[in-house]
Amino acid sequence: MKSASNLEKVLEAGHFAVTAEVGPPQSADGDEVREKAAILSGKIDACNVTDGQTAVVRMSSIAGALLGREKGLDPVVQMTCRDRNRIALQMDILGMAALGLNNILCLTGDYVSFGDHPQAKSVHDMDSIQLIKMVKDMRDEGILQNGEEIKGDLPRLYIGAAVNPFADPPEYRVDRLAKKAAAGVDFVQTQLVYNLPKFEKWMEMVRDRGLHKKVKILAGVTPIKSIGAARYMKTRVPGLDVPDEVIERFQSIDKEHRAQEGIALAIETIKKLKDIEGVAGVHVMAIEWEEAVPEIVQKAGLLPRPSLN
Repeated sequence: MKSASNLEKVLEAGHFAVTAEVGPPQSADGDEVREKAAILSGKIDACNVTDGQTAVVRMSSIAGALLGREKGLDPVVQMTCRDRNRIALQMDILGMAALGLNNILCLTGDYVSFGDHPQAKSVHDMDSIQLIKMVKDMRDEGILQNGEEIKGDLPRLYIGAAVNPFADPPEYRVDRLAKKAAAGVDFVQTQLVYNLPKFEKWMEMVRDRGLHKKVKILAGVTPIKSIGAARYMKTRVPGLDVPDEVIERFQSIDKEHRAQEGIALAIETIKKLKDIEGVAGVHVMAIEWEEAVPEIVQKAGLLPRPSLN
C-alpha cells in the first residue's frame, strides 16, 4: 500500500468507490465542517475538502480535513498551485502527512479573477501535473523537488487529480490523463457527467490506451437542485456539458419537485456509470446540499460501504 488511506484500500480491493465533498466555511467555525462531515460519515469511502474553491477565502483544506476526520471521514486534501510556490507546497505536503492525512488531490486552481480578491496575484509556480510528479517523488524516491533527500519519514500519500472529459478536443483530455498517469497519479475525479454518450466515448478512448488499468477513474455526479442551477451549469460553467434534454426534463417538473428530480437523475446516472468498463467509482459533489448524498448513495445500491480496516 502506498498510504494508510481507506480510499486506496477500497479501490485496490476492486470495490466501486464513493467519494463526496465538503467546502470549508468562510469563517473559523469548525462546527460547520463537523456537521457536514457527520452527515456523510459511513456513507462514503473518502471526502474531498476543498482548497479555496472559486478562489474565495475559506478555512484551509488541511484544517477542514482534520475536522472531518474527527467525524470518521477519510479526508482528501485538495491542494492548488494557485496560492503556493513549490516551497510552500512541499511544506504543506510534509505537514499533512505528519498529521496522518493520507489523500491529496493535486489541482492547478481556479483563476483569482473568479474570486473575492481579484486583485490578488496568482502564484502558479507549478501546474497540477508537476505537482503530481513532485508528490510522487517525495513519497517514492524520498527526494524534494530540488533533488535533496528527505531526512526522516516520507509522506505516505494516495495521489489524486481532476480530469475533464468534456472540454474540447476530447482527445487532448485523454492525453492529459496519460500525462497525469505518467507523473504518478493514483486516482482521478472527473468533471460532472450529464452527457453520458460523450463520457462513454471518452472512456472508450481511455480504454484504448489502457489508462483505466493505470489510474482509478471516479466519475463526477451532482444532483441538480433547480432549473436555474441546470441553466447556469449549461451556459455559465466552462467545460461542463449539460444536454438540452436535461433542461427539458426539469422544465417538465413542478418547481417543488425539482430537487427530488435532481436526486433521481443522479441515482440514474450512477447506475449507468457502474456499467461502464473502467469506471472505478463515483465522486458525488453536493456542496451545501450534503443531506442529499446519503439518499443518493442508498438508492443507487452503494450501501453499506466496505469496511477494510
